[in-house]
Amino acid sequence: MKYKILIFSLLCGSGVCLLLACGQGKKHVAPKKKQIVANIRQLDEVVKESVSERLTAIRENEGLMEDSLPAFRPQALQDFYKENDNASRWSKDGVANAAAATMIDAVHQAEDVGLLPAHYHEPALSTAWQQLKNDPAAKKDAALWARMDVMLTDAFMRMASDLHFGAAPRDSVTLKADSLFTDAQLTTKLNQALQQGEVTTMLHDLEPTHPGYLALKEGIRSFKEKYAPYHWDTLPLNYTDTAAFRQLVINRLVQSGHLDTAGKVIDTTLLKTGVKAFQKEFNIYPDGVAGKRTVMALNRSTHDWVMQAAVNLDRWRKLPDTLPKQYIMVNLPGYTLQVVDSGEVKLESRVIVGTPRTRTPILNSYMTNFMLYPYWRVPYSIVFKEMLPAIKKNVGYLAAKNLEVIDASGNAVDPSTIDWSKLSQGHFPYVLRQMDGVDNSLGIMKFNFRNKYSVYLHDTNNRGLFKNSMRAMSHGCVRVQQWDSLAQYLVSSPDTANHKGDSVRAWIAREEKRQVDLTRRIPLYFRYFTAEGKDGNLVFYDDIYGEDKVVRKHLGIF
Repeated sequence: MKYKILIFSLLCGSGVCLLLACGQGKKHVAPKKKQIVANIRQLDEVVKESVSERLTAIRENEGLMEDSLPAFRPQALQDFYKENDNASRWSKDGVANAAAATMIDAVHQAEDVGLLPAHYHEPALSTAWQQLKNDPAAKKDAALWARMDVMLTDAFMRMASDLHFGAAPRDSVTLKADSLFTDAQLTTKLNQALQQGEVTTMLHDLEPTHPGYLALKEGIRSFKEKYAPYHWDTLPLNYTDTAAFRQLVINRLVQSGHLDTAGKVIDTTLLKTGVKAFQKEFNIYPDGVAGKRTVMALNRSTHDWVMQAAVNLDRWRKLPDTLPKQYIMVNLPGYTLQVVDSGEVKLESRVIVGTPRTRTPILNSYMTNFMLYPYWRVPYSIVFKEMLPAIKKNVGYLAAKNLEVIDASGNAVDPSTIDWSKLSQGHFPYVLRQMDGVDNSLGIMKFNFRNKYSVYLHDTNNRGLFKNSMRAMSHGCVRVQQWDSLAQYLVSSPDTANHKGDSVRAWIAREEKRQVDLTRRIPLYFRYFTAEGKDGNLVFYDDIYGEDKVVRKHLGIF
């Protein structure tokens, strides 16, 4: 009887243990943290065992590495080490090879190319590197060598991919045919870099070569160099314009080198001079007033400005390796249009883009034609939100806005014969069309390109708005200040149009309605760059649609 009770107790105890084990969930496999060898000649063999142990841990921990970062491509790691039976690839006999030093440098300098060092095991690699350089006992630690080896490999693979394809997820307008390297390509590139004895050349060759990308990189370098010696205090956001606050602003401007008070009378004129200097550098309207927007900019750190530029380097990486010979680029936050031909900017124009509520879309297309003295067919979104309520109050609104009513048959209808009170978004069998002429909202010219958003480039009847620094003001279409120069460029090349520039000018003078078809499609890109490099410096633009916030979240930039 006692024997049966004992067996039952053991079985129950085992069951309890099993249930407890199941309740605790899967435990992470942890490789040995230290493996000191007695003889340095044994080191490589033990490192090989330690590398194998780490690869097993990564596989069993669902890709998680020792510093809690996920491995970039776990299978590529396994394949790379399998080629040499899990032997160390970055060291031999307790000595790091030349490539290891260049990879460590690349990680330390990742911010210079718009990447975050922490994404490439920077803390763990720096600690291991310093230990192996300065601690004789650490040089016999096989686990330390193995840890650094696997992390260097993973760091190279991730950085190679991020430099070529971008670290943010592929977006809907990405023009690159591929969005990732295969595992075989990654291992091949790393093997080539190790054979060359340095990774710098390989990583550099993976970056875009577009002039805009290179200018942005140069801007980051000079910006960091300029502000490296400076540190500044933050200003209170809730403030009143008092003498105490003005003194805080002056101190802040002195700290960043925007104001020199030595031997000068400190007054409002001096303050205004310093504020203007800061505003001009950071592309804020230079009114010399330390308002909320300026104060928020004054409070940003060098790192935060650099990360804004970094987001835009990532956007350049989404473009194809080679752009067409001719193309038109519209930078929405920069409010600019550029015509690029053979790598040279042939035309630059200010533009007006959509408001944050009626955004201009990011897109790829090509120019098909342009029209002189076009009608403007009012989008229904504008009809229902803005015009119909006004028409119901006073039908004279239509004449005041030069609008005509067109029925389903294409005929003009006398608006006084329509019972506007019975019309709504659910029932509106008409089109509102603004007649051509200088008062037309589209102005004199409209440029058409294929897109699903029904947007286009056009002139405007309110050209004074181009003087504004903030030009997110349209319903989504892009208004072009230099519309006449753009038209002349499009007809200047013999392979794009069948008409001459003089003909276009004559038609404009005679106010003739014309459509000019282009014989060759010119690519058109609407893009979102909130930072650019110009003359070795960084130029910043407002994040008008909040797109930077989305990318920063993907990249882990806070």
